[in-house]
Amino acid sequence: MGKTAKIVTIILWALIIVSTILLVSLFVNISDVDTDPTMGRWINSNLIWSYILVAIGAGVAVLSGLFHMFTDKRAAKSGLIALGFMAVVFLVAYLLASPEIPQFIGVDKFLADGTLNERVAKLTDTGLYATYILIGLAILSVASSAVMRLFR
Repeated sequence: MGKTAKIVTIILWALIIVSTILLVSLFVNISDVDTDPTMGRWINSNLIWSYILVAIGAGVAVLSGLFHMFTDKRAAKSGLIALGFMAVVFLVAYLLASPEIPQFIGVDKFLADGTLNERVAKLTDTGLYATYILIGLAILSVASSAVMRLFR
């Protein structure tokens, strides 16, 4: 086992140990009382730790992708093509999105406190349209690959 592999193994075991300690501490301090401050603190600690783990995982994924992209020219080309495709999908979704505020029960509360405005509505619409476009493309790719197999 190389030096880098040993360091990675030690870091992974440290993360597992900290996660296990926090999880066991949470289970030991479970309470039926909703107003128990100790329970709230343990829940917050575990949530913060899960956010840290997600950030570490996302960071490692991005950094390893960048490292692979810079070391392999073909990977760089395909990565940039995929990034360009995603940019086109989100641009189309943004152009299709409407800034109109949706009408639903309780919308007045969100309008009054400022959490819902035209910008938020447009970005929400963009996310929905991007999701619809990507799901449609996924279904088309599955269907087309099945049809292509029939002709082989």
